[in-house]
Amino acid sequence: MKLFDNHIDAVSRCRERKSDIWAKVLFVWTPLCCAVPNVALSVTEPLSVMARIANVLLPLGIYWFLITLTRNVGKATLLMFPLMFLAAFQSVLLKLYGRSVIAVDMFLNLVTTNPAEVGELLGNLTAAIAFVAVVYLTPIIMALVSIAKGWLISDRWRMRQRVLAVVSSLSGLIAMAFSFGAAKAYDPFNDLYPLNAFYNICLAVSRDVQMHNHLASERFTFGASDTHANDGREVYVLVVGETARADNWQLNGYFRNTTPELVGMSGLTSFRRAFSQSNTTHKSVPMLLSSVNAYSFNDSINEVKSILSAFKEAGYHTAFISNQRRNHSYIDFFGGEADTCIFVKEMSEGSEKSGPFYDSDLLPLLDEMLNRNYRRQFIVLHTYGSHFNYADRYPRECAVFKPDHPLEAIEANHEKLINSYDNTILYTSRLLRDIIGRLDDAGICSAMLYTSDHGEDIFDDERNLFLHASPIPSYFQIHVPFIVWMSDSYRSTYPDAARNVVANARKLVSTSDAFFHTALDISGISTRVFEARHSVANALYKESSPVYLNDHNEAVGLSDAGLSESEILKITGM
Repeated sequence: MKLFDNHIDAVSRCRERKSDIWAKVLFVWTPLCCAVPNVALSVTEPLSVMARIANVLLPLGIYWFLITLTRNVGKATLLMFPLMFLAAFQSVLLKLYGRSVIAVDMFLNLVTTNPAEVGELLGNLTAAIAFVAVVYLTPIIMALVSIAKGWLISDRWRMRQRVLAVVSSLSGLIAMAFSFGAAKAYDPFNDLYPLNAFYNICLAVSRDVQMHNHLASERFTFGASDTHANDGREVYVLVVGETARADNWQLNGYFRNTTPELVGMSGLTSFRRAFSQSNTTHKSVPMLLSSVNAYSFNDSINEVKSILSAFKEAGYHTAFISNQRRNHSYIDFFGGEADTCIFVKEMSEGSEKSGPFYDSDLLPLLDEMLNRNYRRQFIVLHTYGSHFNYADRYPRECAVFKPDHPLEAIEANHEKLINSYDNTILYTSRLLRDIIGRLDDAGICSAMLYTSDHGEDIFDDERNLFLHASPIPSYFQIHVPFIVWMSDSYRSTYPDAARNVVANARKLVSTSDAFFHTALDISGISTRVFEARHSVANALYKESSPVYLNDHNEAVGLSDAGLSESEILKITGM
């Protein structure tokens, strides 16, 4: 009997040892997985040696202390879930963008991007998702098992680990003190993860609240009037593209025939040196459609109305037609100013058509607007353009460049990704051809302006960057196409504007300024906010120093935004 009892005791002790081992594994794993972004960012960010040390030791010490708050290591791990979730998010973004903490704009993208877009992206990031699943889901599962089985760590173990945590934190604080004297000023709110991430969350919440209280603009007026003496009909169309980068347009010297319908087209001018002041849709499109630019965005975006209201004040019938979904952003507010506001995907709800949706679905609605024969008409078309997943932006019969799948977001698929992306540019080219064809066939005085909100990275160089909206922009993300087309009737009626567009074609253009002011100038709309120096249709047009609207809504030079000298030269010196 005694032998049996000894056996039971031995089994019990063995189980306790196993539980103790697993509890300690979970104890160590949890803070270390939280610290993965700290280690990665200490390598990727331009910081002093002391700042790099501080950014690892101080947060790691805090993570290590938090896990000691209770003997039940499973409960402690679950309490640290927000930190692990943030670390997982940060890890995926580092995989995508190569550097920088989670930006304010990235948090805003979570609330201004529809679930379908998120699904498309995540479905093609299997490598990054697999890493997150292994590193971050495993301790969560272990924590649940730990709670169920009652894994506990001893008080003695906890006290020893607290000493290590304090030593790590103090060492980090000492390193931080030395880092303040480095050549590059150290700012914990910008440089210390996860403090900078939580700070950006607060800024994102503040901006989201501000955006949803877009009331200050209610009394805003342009004081607009129509100065054109032409008694005939005039129609102006603005086409806002999505994620189209200028380098993949045949019009701009690309080696592929991605815009064959537009090359040599009468009345069409392409501006090769055009750039956007933002690489995010929720900021770039409002700047395209209003008088706000990088300098005034933060202070004025909530207090202005869009170009649609300017045309309405001048007596135009206005329409905003979008192939994107509402996302409770400034784009929605501006679109709602139009006499007719249509979101194509909303029209399908309750109907037989449930998708896929292509930008060509905008054409029947454009036809409907044109057939109304208003004497003065202004139409804004917001396309889905070249947004990832590229292969979903065009019908299969329009896949000219092949192979164009699979499109998993890995460097090895660069050729397939480029093929599919080029197909989206070709499809956009055909859309513009069809829009121009409708205006041209009508024989009316008309013009069309096209640009994209921003561009895209597609594993183009040794940095292996992909997509857009990264905290540190690249040349490919802000170099965008900009096209002006004028009908024969327009060019004969307003020859000065036509000559000025051609004369300014080689100049540097900020689309965030030029799109709005050129549209007003071409249509002869006089307003108190119009600036001739920003209109490419004006003899007074002047190039301005390129700036970028950074994550904290500050206008900074391209070098301060993070672009290299060679990237800046590619934009400014073309």
